[in-house]
Amino acid sequence: MLPIRQYGDPVLKQPTKEVDEIDGRVAKLVDEMIETMYEAPGVGLAANQVGVQRRLFVYDVGEGAAAIINPRIVESSGEWAYEEGCLSVPGLSWTIVRPNHVHLVGLDLDGREVSIEASELEGRVFQHELDHLDGTLLLERLEPEQRREALTILRSRAVAG
Repeated sequence: MLPIRQYGDPVLKQPTKEVDEIDGRVAKLVDEMIETMYEAPGVGLAANQVGVQRRLFVYDVGEGAAAIINPRIVESSGEWAYEEGCLSVPGLSWTIVRPNHVHLVGLDLDGREVSIEASELEGRVFQHELDHLDGTLLLERLEPEQRREALTILRSRAVAG
């Protein structure tokens, strides 16, 4: 299992770089990320959450694990408020409003283009993991008062830890 980077780790704030070549190292990373995601447990995990600055994530919303390489959202619509947590901010969650429908494109492990229309939980996972790949934590999606409260909790944890 790979160690999951926690809030405060600078790697989580840095945008990732595109994957240039899908090779055995990428396949091994994906396998390790899937194992780590299940062990955590979570429904998605971005590469930079395990310290790898590459643009890929794994997820499983009940249909089996999959990986998306060099993902991007090309279209979004609607609005959906949902209680959202993060493996890099363990034990905390907030209601966050995001688009309800997204169209995600990227590559699979074989280098084939994928195009997925997703909504509700699957669409939310895609948006959450893309935020990670762009160096954005869900704390930045909170309303100002929620964000202040969250940062107070996280700072008190850091002092206690």
